[in-house]
Amino acid sequence: MGMQKILPDMPALKATYLTGRVMTLPVNITVSVSYKCNSRCKTCNVWLLPNDDLALPEWDRVFQSLGDAPYWFTFSGGEPTWRDDLPEMVESAYRHCKPGIINIPTNGILERVIPGRIERVLQAAPKSEVIINLSLDAVGDKHDEIRGVPNNWNRAMSTYRQLKELQRKYSNLTLGIHTVISSYSVDSFPELCDYVQRELQPDSFITEIAEERVELDTVGLGITPTAEMYTVAIDTLLESLRDKKLTGVAAVTQAFRREYYELVKRTLREHRQIIPCMAGVASAQIAPNGDVWTCCIRAESMGNLRDHDYDFAAVWKSAKADELRRSIKAGECYCPLANAAYSNMLLHGPTVMKVAGQVGKSRALSLLGRDERRARQAVNAR
Repeated sequence: MGMQKILPDMPALKATYLTGRVMTLPVNITVSVSYKCNSRCKTCNVWLLPNDDLALPEWDRVFQSLGDAPYWFTFSGGEPTWRDDLPEMVESAYRHCKPGIINIPTNGILERVIPGRIERVLQAAPKSEVIINLSLDAVGDKHDEIRGVPNNWNRAMSTYRQLKELQRKYSNLTLGIHTVISSYSVDSFPELCDYVQRELQPDSFITEIAEERVELDTVGLGITPTAEMYTVAIDTLLESLRDKKLTGVAAVTQAFRREYYELVKRTLREHRQIIPCMAGVASAQIAPNGDVWTCCIRAESMGNLRDHDYDFAAVWKSAKADELRRSIKAGECYCPLANAAYSNMLLHGPTVMKVAGQVGKSRALSLLGRDERRARQAVNAR
């Protein structure tokens, strides 16, 4: 989870949340490289959105302005691997920001292109953990139906096999499966869960609930399953993981995932923020056109990087950014967005202590206590 790397930034992040005064830049950045996509998913209309993508030289200036603040980068889309200069974008982020984790989701359709493009990413970021998450929503024809592309499943399986081969050459490659649980796929999720665990055996298997997002033009489509349906589906996954004996980072990661799934259940039932949301403080998203958002659910722009000479901090400290942070802190929105949720959990003392207890990490508890003291000192010093 990168907790050791993020620890030094936690006091400033917590102090920013508590006081409203920006003391640092976010540690978790999602970069939407383009809305272009070769999928036609029932749960996403991103491919219908207009394209005004930042060019590589523009992204280079953005990454330079971020410096070494971000620890976790996600390069998303659309379909991020459809952009032929994706490896050069990653290289720029790596050179300027030195992130510990680089996460790239893919639909796997471009089976002849993706492996080579990802190999170039691995070569460009040799000291980062590169996580490639293949998106699978169901097994076989059902997956193709949800994704709206004939033969998607077979192409994705070909891509997965080739990425597995890449792992023989690159120790910094983590290969995962990512599933969006929607009203279309929730009933068939147990079949997919069994197939993934039995046949594919990825390094990680993560799920996210389908949400109605402004970014994806899906508001009002009814794609989110009920709390009851989601609970049945996710309990199937949790049961399949119960007997796995993990140690070290893997054990901590799985414990955080369990907590995330419980957060999703409660969010769906209670319609509120279950733990404080740090979107706009610890995490942010940059749209393809340079708009900076707290998150992709609200997708409200703090400002556009093109209008601020590509200086991320200038947008991050704007009056609009302060207004959005106040709104989020006041609980005027709630969601189970996975990317923001993991940052929220890392910065939420009770959650970290619960995870530490599950994996028996006494050192994590002592570090957390030290971090809480630093946060209070930072606030009191203002």
